[in-house]
Amino acid sequence: MPNNLSEAEWKAKLSSEEYYILREKGTEKPYSGKFLMNKENGNYVCKGCGTVLFNSDSKFDSHCGWPSFDKEIGKGIINYTQDNSHGMQRIEITCANCGGHLAHVFNDGPTETGMRYCVNSVSLDFVPENDKNKLETATFGGGCFWCTEAIYTRIDGVEKVTSGYAGGKTKNPTYKEVCDGNTGHAEVIQIDYNPAKISYADLLKVFFSTHDPTTLNRQGNDVGTQYRSVVFYHNDAQKAQVEEVIEKLTAEKIYDNTIVTEISPFTIFYSAEDYHQDYFKYNSKTNSYCEIVIQPKVEKFEKVFKDILKK
Repeated sequence: MPNNLSEAEWKAKLSSEEYYILREKGTEKPYSGKFLMNKENGNYVCKGCGTVLFNSDSKFDSHCGWPSFDKEIGKGIINYTQDNSHGMQRIEITCANCGGHLAHVFNDGPTETGMRYCVNSVSLDFVPENDKNKLETATFGGGCFWCTEAIYTRIDGVEKVTSGYAGGKTKNPTYKEVCDGNTGHAEVIQIDYNPAKISYADLLKVFFSTHDPTTLNRQGNDVGTQYRSVVFYHNDAQKAQVEEVIEKLTAEKIYDNTIVTEISPFTIFYSAEDYHQDYFKYNSKTNSYCEIVIQPKVEKFEKVFKDILKK
């Protein structure tokens, strides 16, 4: 979900109550939220954009009237802001990806973290652990995201591909800022996929087969750190698989030069501007870059990986 929707678009996407809480910083009535007494195992995600925020392991009963957690699921997915409204001094928490208001965090939690993330149920969705259609996330940078997005959208089991930025220091970067090369961000794609249909290993196979992982900070004529080859892993299992693939490719001397793909922990993903999403789909006949660069890559991919294409 793009993080730069207009307020009109947010109103169309959300119910009136969701808009009031997520976009206008409202609060649901205590003891009214549907997740207050939820005991299922799974992940709690942002209602606005689907970013995973909390795991059920961090949930506890604080008797405050709202769902409570003692930690976020990963560093950088929540923003913290001083809130002095209503004559109180509190720390507001918002989704770092879409800016959706979650509620507040307090340092009076009963667990070892000492924290109590007090969250509106309306700000959340819940994905059960035993959900057979549960999606997982992969984040890859292989040069221009127009190219990588065009490839991964064709894979069976890939539910969604979002072009964006990751790995830098600038918050909410624009395309121009990233292209200037000073933000530290790489152009990446965020892939939501069904592991029951396509494995992370297969996604990696596509990744290393459809770009050059041996050229430092460039892909073809696209030059700069924003075009670096990079995998942002979401857990230790993903990290281990990336390292294993690179070790195998190196041992088998698949490439003449050394693989320079960066392997870094995922922290935060910023969606690119709306016009970048599905770029090849909507510009394949009108943009020379699409015709000269992307179309041949897509055709080559479809020949080599025909067994995993969407029907």
